Amino acid sequence: MISVLVVDDDFMVAKVHGGYVTRTPGFTVAGVAHTGADALRAVRELAPDLVLLDIYLPDMDGISVLRELRADDSGPDVIVITAARDVDTIRAAMHGGVLHYLIKPFGYPALHDQLRHFATLRAKLDGHPGSTALGQADVDQVFGTRPRGSTTLPKGLTAQTAELVERALRETGTPISASACAERVQLSRVSVRRYLEFFVDHGKAEVTLRYGGAGRPERLYCWSAH
Repeated sequence: MISVLVVDDDFMVAKVHGGYVTRTPGFTVAGVAHTGADALRAVRELAPDLVLLDIYLPDMDGISVLRELRADDSGPDVIVITAARDVDTIRAAMHGGVLHYLIKPFGYPALHDQLRHFATLRAKLDGHPGSTALGQADVDQVFGTRPRGSTTLPKGLTAQTAELVERALRETGTPISASACAERVQLSRVSVRRYLEFFVDHGKAEVTLRYGGAGRPERLYCWSAH
């Protein structure tokens, strides 16, 4: 099992992300931390394989935590999970050698893909002695390089429907729910939401949460301007 430390200042968000980890075969939650100091302590005590690291922490920012982790060559790998979108933070995370940078809020498929990718790379590297020479394709996989145009629709989604959903988001201009988008394209809400989440996972759309009464917050989608 691959052990994961979840670091987030929001107790509910940490619980959700921990649930995502638990749902993924081959992964287990080693612990949860809500401050930078607790995260560093947990890494020393629990020795997790992977850290899901938030940037906004109450005592120190996640980049500072990352730098301390990188001071130890035997430290865990890190995936940043944060609402921080500024270039300086993203650049600092890249310099710190994070495996990936997920912008909140995101759904389970986005984190699942990164966890499975990590498991695949870990198995590939662990399956060879340290002196083994890898080919360029293997190295590209380790460093996350993908051929241009490799982003394809998953099974069950079609390019024609994706274009309809994309057009609806672009023409609306303001965040809309999956139900509202489904009405525009005259398809089922369940089907449309799959396309919307696909766009979010691939950075083509953005999602915000609208809190109302009891129950889960409503997810609102808009086409990304980037």
